[in-house]
Amino acid sequence: MAERVDYAAILTEPLIRQNPVTLQILGICSALAVTTTLATALTMSISLTVVLTLSAGLISAIRRHIPNTIRLIVQIVIIAALVIVIDQVLQAYFAEISRALSVYVGLITTNCLVLGRTEAYARHHAPPAAMVDAFGNGLGYSLVLLVIGGLRELFGKGELFGAQVLPLADAGGWFTPLSLMLLAPSAFFLLGLLVWAVRSRVPEQIEPPEHTPPLRTEPAE
Repeated sequence: MAERVDYAAILTEPLIRQNPVTLQILGICSALAVTTTLATALTMSISLTVVLTLSAGLISAIRRHIPNTIRLIVQIVIIAALVIVIDQVLQAYFAEISRALSVYVGLITTNCLVLGRTEAYARHHAPPAAMVDAFGNGLGYSLVLLVIGGLRELFGKGELFGAQVLPLADAGGWFTPLSLMLLAPSAFFLLGLLVWAVRSRVPEQIEPPEHTPPLRTEPAE
């Protein structure tokens, strides 16, 4: 009798409890670089989720025909081909956002999250489960990017998706943009605060200490 697969758990676990960014700290380079606005964060999230889901399905479908010695090469070729297609679509239909994302769409090929899920899950499971797992991890990654992108754009420009939300002091309002929020270090600190907040709510994500401090001994009298 075939083992029953809990697709709902596979899909929802990576959102918070097994989030690839807050738990495994995967894919943080793009999380720091492309989250200056919600539009670039959303575009990057959709691109990575599509590549991750399709590559997981393809690799899972041919997993029994890939020689073990060249499996990483085959996986990277499949991922790179999908990334090229996504990049060409963005350049053709969303040229401005494509320029804003710069090389980071191409770097999806070497994203630890994509390679990690294909190597750890898609290579050992059937295509439906592999694609659901990949889609869930893509949603978890997207959730982090959208939160950081929204905070940076809101407090860095007073905007969301390019629309003015907070009235600027230069135009008679009260808000002065915090230009520091548009720099990479601010994304680093926001990501750190987000990881702290999630791990405070989900304590099982807290890593055990690597070293145990020695016990204090009372001096002999």
